[in-house]
Amino acid sequence: MTPLSVYLPFNRDCLRGEFTPAKGGAAPADARGRWLIVQDQKLVVVADGDGFSLPEGEAPKGFGDALGRPHWLGTWAGTACWVAGLSKDSPVPSGFQRETLVPMQGTRLPDDLLSLGGMAMQLLHWEGTSAHCPRCGVATELLPGEWGKRCPTCRYEHYPHLHPAVIVLVRDGERVLLARKAIWAPGRYALVAGFVDNGESLEGAVAREVKEEVGVDVKDIRYVGSQNWPFPSQLMVGFVAQYAGGEITLDKEELEDARWFPRAELPTGPARHSIAGWILANFAQP
Repeated sequence: MTPLSVYLPFNRDCLRGEFTPAKGGAAPADARGRWLIVQDQKLVVVADGDGFSLPEGEAPKGFGDALGRPHWLGTWAGTACWVAGLSKDSPVPSGFQRETLVPMQGTRLPDDLLSLGGMAMQLLHWEGTSAHCPRCGVATELLPGEWGKRCPTCRYEHYPHLHPAVIVLVRDGERVLLARKAIWAPGRYALVAGFVDNGESLEGAVAREVKEEVGVDVKDIRYVGSQNWPFPSQLMVGFVAQYAGGEITLDKEELEDARWFPRAELPTGPARHSIAGWILANFAQP
């Protein structure tokens, strides 16, 4: 059975089959459609009643040279979607507003716009880091029908980079182990997480990260779901695990605090938009 985490925002699945990616194919000759304009992890939108909508039609007016070159992202609900970056300090013309794409900053965007905005952020990140061959420095060319790039000189091919990270809820009977970073809002706790090392399995990464960050051992590690996380280009792989022994010992460079909480008395946690919030909502209770 498919984990329901696939319908979390930032996962393309949450668009319910209405999105078809461009994947580097031939863009429509006329740049018209919906516009995903990204500025410093914010999406430029139009107020639409109690919600928000994307600018539509030709490239929106009033942005001038601050609006970057458009990239074709794909088709959503039969309409082409175009992505453009906006210079960091550029003002937004009248009629438009910026809304954060970051869940921890209290995003107000609906899940479909979060998911499209996340893909737009990743496309801009890829375009900004793939213009030249990482092997010989020559300007790259787009591979037909792919997001990948090829060097015309040495023929090296590379593709958008997703960085896998594990995130885990550690359980022990009627209690769960949560941690917090110093930069988080006061009282907010979440799950232990970290990037997968070279040569490591996902399960091995879970055991290592928990041991390194909070000093305890885990067993019975079980996969529960995943989420694309476009800040800037991660894949969060979610697990639950059972406590197997040891006392909490913090990695002070990573965490400010970690402690056991009764399942029925959980502290302020991550937003519902994140896999951390989804795991706590679905797996913290027996």
